[in-house]
Amino acid sequence: MIDTTIDKRTKPKEISKLKKKRNRKKIISSLTFHIAALVIGVIMIYPLLWALASSFKDNATMFTNAYSLIPETWAIVENYVSGWDGISGYSFGRFMLNSLIVAGAGTIGGVFSSVMAAYALSRVNFKFSGFWFMCVMVTLMIPNEVMVVPQYIILRWLGLIDSLPALMAPWIFGHAFFIFLMVQFIRGLPISLDEAAKMDGAGKLGIFFKIILPLVAPAIVTSTIFCFYWIWQDFFQPLIFISSPEWFTVSLALNLYLDPNSYSNYGGLFAMSTLSLIPVIGVFLLFQRYLVEGIATSGVKG
Repeated sequence: MIDTTIDKRTKPKEISKLKKKRNRKKIISSLTFHIAALVIGVIMIYPLLWALASSFKDNATMFTNAYSLIPETWAIVENYVSGWDGISGYSFGRFMLNSLIVAGAGTIGGVFSSVMAAYALSRVNFKFSGFWFMCVMVTLMIPNEVMVVPQYIILRWLGLIDSLPALMAPWIFGHAFFIFLMVQFIRGLPISLDEAAKMDGAGKLGIFFKIILPLVAPAIVTSTIFCFYWIWQDFFQPLIFISSPEWFTVSLALNLYLDPNSYSNYGGLFAMSTLSLIPVIGVFLLFQRYLVEGIATSGVKG
């Protein structure tokens, strides 16, 4: 093994050679890293670029050269206008509004319910709290497809089937993943904060709203982003709970542009798929720094 240690006995020429060798290794390592990152980045973003490019292509020539991102025939206006006109007498704006209502209400209700449950499990002393936390964690292993059947029975009994509340109800009572995330976050907060608040006369709700809630903001934002994404892209529950096109969400509405028995509007499909990405991309860009902080931070140190 070659000793590259520089000491006082090393000659100037040898020092220069060693520095050049080290610089060369750094350049090769950096170049390799950036090339690999570029290749992986292109692979990950190519489907999105392909969908965007397909929204510019003419429906007749869209699949003649499917791998090309450059349209042979441009049909931007036609695709976006026909896609926005919608299906079954409802414009795509109606479907976007339905998704925004469901995702907004479901996210607000679900995150708030989760943080309250997490506060109770991590800070409130009650009987069998550990057992109930274990039960919450066990639900993470249950597939959503299994839970749809009892949810459908309950919603039908309540008369909510084929309505937007049917899509909100499964989310507004919290989610086990968010509860777990916030429990771990709250447990990292010093218990002395609660004791100081009690000495000032604050009750459990006062401690929750004035102490805990502001400090778990990163975890709340992280849960909000994930919850919004999951509700926005959900296809299975709307497919089961909704039958009237009036209440279709974006995920269901996009499927209407494809008809195997007649004409499929692929241009409108890709155009509206591109538009449907705007809310989720906007949410990510707005809260991305909180997303990293909420995942990486486990509490307050000091």
